[in-house]
Amino acid sequence: MRILITGGNGLLGQKLVKLISEDSNHELLATGRGPVRFPYNAEYQEMDISDAGSVERVFNDFKPEAVINTAAMTNVDQCELNQADCHIMNVDAVKVLISACTKYTSFLLHLSTDFIFDGSHGPLREEESPRPVNYYGETKLEAEDLIINSELNWALARTVLVYGVVSDMSRSNIILWVRDSLNEGKTIRVVDDQWRTPTLAEDLADGCYRIVSQKATGIFNISGKDYLTPYQMAIYTADYFGLDKGLIEKTDSTEFKQPAARPMKTGFILEKAQKELGYEPHSFIEGIGIVARQVDSIHKN
Repeated sequence: MRILITGGNGLLGQKLVKLISEDSNHELLATGRGPVRFPYNAEYQEMDISDAGSVERVFNDFKPEAVINTAAMTNVDQCELNQADCHIMNVDAVKVLISACTKYTSFLLHLSTDFIFDGSHGPLREEESPRPVNYYGETKLEAEDLIINSELNWALARTVLVYGVVSDMSRSNIILWVRDSLNEGKTIRVVDDQWRTPTLAEDLADGCYRIVSQKATGIFNISGKDYLTPYQMAIYTADYFGLDKGLIEKTDSTEFKQPAARPMKTGFILEKAQKELGYEPHSFIEGIGIVARQVDSIHKN
């Protein structure tokens, strides 16, 4: 199958490139803004998904049978402060991709988020009614609606609080933040009133790969399986690395003033993905170990 990935330089994009490039059954083209930033042996082309001409050139040349759209503006506060830019990347660009996928009869897998929900309860099934509390969530829901109402063969992979590392260590995450802060003897304040099912990037890539390989249609929750608060995540991280948990102070969301509201409770029930895709994510503790080993390997190289 000819598979095209957007956002190939991002965290999920890089994990997908690594995973799919190791399968000789598929022909892979990774795309993104700017020059290639991953170390894997895979074809890469620059493509701006908000530019219809750029997308048409790549689609006409490669003629993808399946597209995995991981590209988006995902910084929630930046989305709130720069709504025009957010709408271009998260909605207008999706319209461009829908048009191209329709023309070339490409299957479209689009990445979505738990932030389309209001946070009143959780964990959530695929059938829950969305009600976003910030602009990022509004744009992701608008994109979902565009895809659902299109004539494409499509799937949505909704996910939650993705963590992991890339080869150039250009991204941080809650595990590295907690480890590095405690190693430096810093006291950190972590909220204990928001609930999530944190997702290892490799697990999310695996779930997406399963959807595309099967051309499974519909909405799938693809996240971690442990229902945790950030405070609990920090405690698990401190335990794993043998660091001082006394430096971790429990607090709540009222202590942090952020431009965008956050849903208090999300997290996902994974029964559909487990049953229909055979998806089985790692535990959060296993995820900490995987990230730690990857960081060690990167530093050794």
